[in-house]
Amino acid sequence: MDLGLTQEQEQFRALAREWVDREVVPHATEWDRAEQVDPKIVGKMAELGFLGLGIAEELGGSGGDFLTYTLMMEELGRGDTSVRGIVSVTLGLVAKSIQAWGSPAQQQRWLPGMCAGEILGCFALTEPGTGSDAANLTTRAVRDGDDWVLTGEKIFITNGTWAGVSLVFARTGQPGPKGITAFLVPTDAAGFGRREIKGKLGLRGQATAEIVLDGVRVSDAHRLGPEGSGFKIAMSALDKGRIAVASGSVGLARGCLEAALAYAKERTQFGKPIAGYQLVQEMLADMAVETDAARLLVWRAADLVDRGRPFGTEASMAKLFATESAVKAANQAIQVFGGYGYVDEFPVGKAMRDARVTTLYEGTSQIQKLLIGRALTGISAF
Repeated sequence: MDLGLTQEQEQFRALAREWVDREVVPHATEWDRAEQVDPKIVGKMAELGFLGLGIAEELGGSGGDFLTYTLMMEELGRGDTSVRGIVSVTLGLVAKSIQAWGSPAQQQRWLPGMCAGEILGCFALTEPGTGSDAANLTTRAVRDGDDWVLTGEKIFITNGTWAGVSLVFARTGQPGPKGITAFLVPTDAAGFGRREIKGKLGLRGQATAEIVLDGVRVSDAHRLGPEGSGFKIAMSALDKGRIAVASGSVGLARGCLEAALAYAKERTQFGKPIAGYQLVQEMLADMAVETDAARLLVWRAADLVDRGRPFGTEASMAKLFATESAVKAANQAIQVFGGYGYVDEFPVGKAMRDARVTTLYEGTSQIQKLLIGRALTGISAF
């Protein structure tokens, strides 16, 4: 068993870390207050190949394995998980779904622009009435000659107001998962409406939207994969997406640990730095152990992906542990900072707000436990 990284992976991680420290960390608080990440960050990430990592070079990508992708997710999550979300949705959920399921024409139309940062994608699965119960979504796509007409609503869609293409999941047939089909819908299509959701607890810099599909007409050439395969496409994307969220959560927890450790060495009480007190050391130790354990779970799942082995259960384990650990790390970091942790002059309050949602999207912690339990027992909870 080799738990080390290759020289190329180490170099990429160092590049990503240095870039995040220069281009993301200094602006994270400002973006959080403004409730908008600077759109120029997209082009800067594209220049480094971040938006094409794992996409074939002939399709405009920069290649690379899945473990390297998780290294990028960790560094972006450390800097600002709102930025991490831009990449993990556009690249991880949408572009990689197009690469895996798309026709050559669809791949050529969308992937070069997405890898170049000219087009962002959004993953339109969640609806006002269906979150965890995605198999029962109600958005409909009705066949009309060579076209499909889509009608329905989506909610909490990352990149929703920035995206140029939306991967929309709609019901085309019978109730349940086998009646769902996926479509690549240009966001400038007639009847495609979107409204940004403001006032979020965390991820305030991320463009999260409500989408309304009011008779949106697309040709059958926009259908991604076979009719009725939409749920399978969504779940295959989310299995890998959970690893990305987990890796971003490792970065978030690591950022909390680094901030708390630096502050504890500088802050003095009763005549010495608070880092010298055992109960503070206990909090730092807990953060360090759980962050490292979460990273190893992420790397195990990523290694299975790269080796072509089943990884769904391991992805759920990584997502469950890493996201819950990020919430705990942020909470402990605030405790180390004391009252200063409660104001946004310091990064740990934002980290707490950002970490909280990671236990909700791409499968709640409870859903991950159900999936793990089903894998252990062979008995479905659904």
